[in-house]
Amino acid sequence: MSHAAVFMDRDGVINEDRAYVHRVEDFAWIAGVKEALGILRGKGYLLVLVTNQAGIAYGYYALEDYLTLTGWMQQELARENLAFDGVYFCPHHPTKGQAPYLASCRCRKPGTGMLEEARRDLDISFADSYMVGDRMTDVETGRNAGCRQSFLVTTGKPLPDFQGATPDFVRRDLLAVATELPEAGLQHA
Repeated sequence: MSHAAVFMDRDGVINEDRAYVHRVEDFAWIAGVKEALGILRGKGYLLVLVTNQAGIAYGYYALEDYLTLTGWMQQELARENLAFDGVYFCPHHPTKGQAPYLASCRCRKPGTGMLEEARRDLDISFADSYMVGDRMTDVETGRNAGCRQSFLVTTGKPLPDFQGATPDFVRRDLLAVATELPEAGLQHA
């Protein structure tokens, strides 16, 4: 049986977006995030992080820096049984950067490569899953994958001037999204 998941971006959704966060000392949880993750886990969702990390391509930080920070973040969350069920990242950029990360790829949002990998790894049903992000590329990713709905949260970047595509919903933060979502499996009830 396939699982429902909440896919979420990192910077601006989980932690404060302080431009290319790659060190523990620069990482700051957004208020209410751990409570939100607990609510989502309690409702039966898999928690899946999907994050573009172009800072690796740009040479701002090394792959090892990203992996160290991610390991620390997962350990912090694991203390409260809130670790992500899957963490996926894209180190590429199609036009700027250094080899081997200067590349067009399917994983960079709004591409669906990270979500597709998570679906294979964790047996996820996109039709029963949600995407949460702070940029329209996150919303587009959810739509491109066929997620049930996509939420744009205002804890990251300022809201864009919507021209054309708009998010399904705009919410204050991940906690607002978590309290609103139904129990996993009840989306079609």
